[in-house]
Amino acid sequence: MANWTLSCDFALRGARLVYSATTPTTVDHLAETKTFSNFSEILDDLGARGVRKLMVEGGTSIHTAFLKAGLADEIRVAVAPMLIGQATAPRFVNPAEFPGGPARRFHLADVTKVGDVAVLRYFPKVSSSGP
Repeated sequence: MANWTLSCDFALRGARLVYSATTPTTVDHLAETKTFSNFSEILDDLGARGVRKLMVEGGTSIHTAFLKAGLADEIRVAVAPMLIGQATAPRFVNPAEFPGGPARRFHLADVTKVGDVAVLRYFPKVSSSGP
């Protein structure tokens, strides 16, 4: 696993918590810190703290890690009216072996229009029969 550091702010309690794949961290004086070896440990710990819903925002590496581990219950993808084709442009996920492989289809639950952007809501753990 890469050297991840994730921070969580608990709106209800005002607590700050940092999960890190490496120890020690440089934020021990600012927040409670916990070391983890995989993302399911983080979700288990947050669940034990009463967290029932978690929005994970990130870049390619975070998306890949959560999807590869089968930890995402819902995915929202925004499709904007522009083309970004540069070879170095960020991608939604990195190459990986995802649960169900390339034949797995997510269930499309909803499409919402926000200005000129379409927000697609998928449930990756529910299979779609396809077109």
